[in-house]
Amino acid sequence: MAFYMVQAAYTAEALATLAKNPQDRSEPVKQLIQKLGGRLHGFYFCFGEYDVVGFAELPDDSAATAFALAAVSPGHLKAYKTTKLLTVEETMQAMRKAGSLSFQGPSR
Repeated sequence: MAFYMVQAAYTAEALATLAKNPQDRSEPVKQLIQKLGGRLHGFYFCFGEYDVVGFAELPDDSAATAFALAAVSPGHLKAYKTTKLLTVEETMQAMRKAGSLSFQGPSR
């Protein structure tokens, strides 16, 4: 399983709808992730460029892409971003691999 951070921003219309009819959006997100064989680890509303951030574990990049397509298709989001997260051990393995490699940059 892989870890992903998802950030999304609602359209003005979606925010107006949520203000008039408050809804716990974490539940439908959780259900969608579960249908893809994953697990929602956290769902937060936030200040800034994005309105929500979620942390999920999904089987693979294909499932993460399917989630993204399903999540944006209703049209209530104006921005959406997925970031694949690496565990410390995965990053340590990458560092070890990188340490055994050499690469020459552009010549002058």
